[in-house]
Amino acid sequence: MSDLNKNKINTPNLTSLSKETIDGDIATLNFGPTHPATHGIFQNIMKVDGDKILSSEQTVGYIHRAFEKLAERRPYNQITPITDRLNYCSSPINNMGWEMTVEKLIGAEIPKRVDYMRVIIMELSRIADHLVCNSVIGVDTGALSGFMYVFQEREKIYDIFEEVCGARLTTNIGRIGGFERDFSKGFHDKLKAFLANFPKAFEEFDSLLSRNRIFIDRTRDAGPIGAKRALEYGFTGPNLRAAGVDYDVRAMNPYSSYQDFDFIIPVGVKGDTYDRFMVRQEEIRQSLRIINQAYKNLPEGSYFAQNIPEFYLPPKEDVYNKMESLIYHFKIVMGEIPVPVGEVYHSVEGGNGELGFHLVSDGGRTPYRLQFRRPCFIYYQGYPEMITGQTISEAVLTLSSLNVIAGELDA
Repeated sequence: MSDLNKNKINTPNLTSLSKETIDGDIATLNFGPTHPATHGIFQNIMKVDGDKILSSEQTVGYIHRAFEKLAERRPYNQITPITDRLNYCSSPINNMGWEMTVEKLIGAEIPKRVDYMRVIIMELSRIADHLVCNSVIGVDTGALSGFMYVFQEREKIYDIFEEVCGARLTTNIGRIGGFERDFSKGFHDKLKAFLANFPKAFEEFDSLLSRNRIFIDRTRDAGPIGAKRALEYGFTGPNLRAAGVDYDVRAMNPYSSYQDFDFIIPVGVKGDTYDRFMVRQEEIRQSLRIINQAYKNLPEGSYFAQNIPEFYLPPKEDVYNKMESLIYHFKIVMGEIPVPVGEVYHSVEGGNGELGFHLVSDGGRTPYRLQFRRPCFIYYQGYPEMITGQTISEAVLTLSSLNVIAGELDA
């Protein structure tokens, strides 16, 4: 610890420390903003006694991009790419959450086929998101092989996204009212192959860590949080469910026909790193279960809403051959379509929890006010409390298991 900035314990901002601690020395440890163990651009300034963390203060804002103000100055159909940059590990969920918010405001009648298509894409996104989180937890305990293994499976999901929209990471997938086009033959082939091969690969990854004694010893009791405290902070998603609260937006406030599917909500007990890992593992299995149901029962019909021609970009063939479609295309692209006056809130179950959109319209071409409820920004507030009294290695694991995505910290 010779390279750390040493300070005497009696500094003014450490008056809450016990007498036993004040008798010794502590060090100030700068954990971030570009530390490889933070997995993102954010900072924690820790006071440590040896390897024990006495206090921590987090700092965000290193990639601040003014998402909300950017969105308030753009036509509604141009806001979808902005949502890509929130949780970029599961961009399609962000995209479709925003599109459903606008559809609620304008009263779009969404076909059942669109609902099921969205469910398939969103659950693939959830799997990709959880694979990143859980494989990184493995890396932080010293197990690199699992990370490399499941990233090959994640690439197959990105191949599927590419078939739908031509993009992989920042997808800009879908449209207000549905999809740009129906699922292609390439999509069907790749999805079938993924559903056939992924379960075996995933269970091999699970067997590497879930019952591994070293992994269990490293992750149990690392960064625990109880149900009551998690609710007080506003936790949602896997981090709340790991603490024992079975809250899931898909079940409690169904959207996109989630009420049609049979799935369970896994919960933990201690709310520690091991519980968060295991909850996400089971959620991957449940996502596969949902995808199989949605794909097997995929309804016939249109892939876009028919009652909102002034909001939905018409097919290119119609634009080239029909004057009415050409006019709608021009007006939508140029942002000349005013939306109804109103105020709506819509939330979806994102990869990390409840992702909400609070939209206020004054009847203009752009939102009067748009606010994102970013789950990472909310639960990151609890991180200092969760790691106080723990070791630095446990703090790294806790941060990984919370799956803090830097894009959601700065809106």
